[in-house]
Amino acid sequence: MSLPAEFALIARHFAPLAGEGALGLTDDAALLDPPPGRTLVLAADAMVAGVHFLPEDPPDTIGRKLLRTNLSDLAAMGAEPVGYLLTVALPRGTPEAWLAAFSAGLAADQAAFGLRLLGGDTVSTPGPACLSLTILGLVPPGQALLRRGARAGDTLWVSGTIGDGALGLRVGQGRLPADPDGHLQRRYRLPEPRLALGQALRGVARAAMDVSDGLLQDCGHLCRLAGCGAEIAAGAIPLSPAARAALDADPALLGTIAGGGDDYELLFAAAPEAEAAVRAAAAASGIPVTRIGRFTEGPPSVTLRDEAGRDITPPTLGWSHV
Repeated sequence: MSLPAEFALIARHFAPLAGEGALGLTDDAALLDPPPGRTLVLAADAMVAGVHFLPEDPPDTIGRKLLRTNLSDLAAMGAEPVGYLLTVALPRGTPEAWLAAFSAGLAADQAAFGLRLLGGDTVSTPGPACLSLTILGLVPPGQALLRRGARAGDTLWVSGTIGDGALGLRVGQGRLPADPDGHLQRRYRLPEPRLALGQALRGVARAAMDVSDGLLQDCGHLCRLAGCGAEIAAGAIPLSPAARAALDADPALLGTIAGGGDDYELLFAAAPEAEAAVRAAAAASGIPVTRIGRFTEGPPSVTLRDEAGRDITPPTLGWSHV
């Protein structure tokens, strides 16, 4: 008896991605035994065509971005990846070549980050394409990094560079012409989950999250949970050469850089006396970090200041889905 079309599709494209516990993707659920002495960490993110990726983006990069944005959530918790569940809702008639490239992208990043597919679902939709991934990770008990925990007087840090993703989206939309070496679009399509840094920051950072909806807006989440404010020095925000060139050409892009999102860098608080430990964690993980501001007494709010100390906070702090 031949396989029904849906199961044949799963066998061709997704079964090769399955790991131990997935039961060959032939059952309704996976079986997983967490190792003794580890806490299970779970996170989920969805991506919708035209909202989180451009419909014309290469399908392999779409698969990789879906996995990497979820890995970034694990990084923000200081967790190590184990596996993931995948739900794919695609318009009828999606070419077989699209699925083949999408699953090839997942396979490449599974190998790079050390995890396997555990299960999921495949359905059709009138459109647009909707992709959802639930990721599983492990962390030693009591050592997960949380968003709550910052205090007034703490220093505020960020990894990598900020603004590349938002500028890369503008390039893809034809709203920003300058991206000579393709760096900005690569950063938009393929964020870098900072897993090693997150794990190195366990016991060092007081609060942490990843920057997905904009540096200013996500900093506001830390402030609300801490019950204090924060000040960020605009000149301290780390920029790539491509982002610096774009900002120099159009200073109005500062709002896009500080609030555009899609950075997937780690934003975290640390005690002032922990600077050496923060820098040691960065060195051990091979990921640069920059001190960009501090947490302050007062109501939960984020203030962006220029070199003269003036408040230049833009009216919109970041991306919102509602």
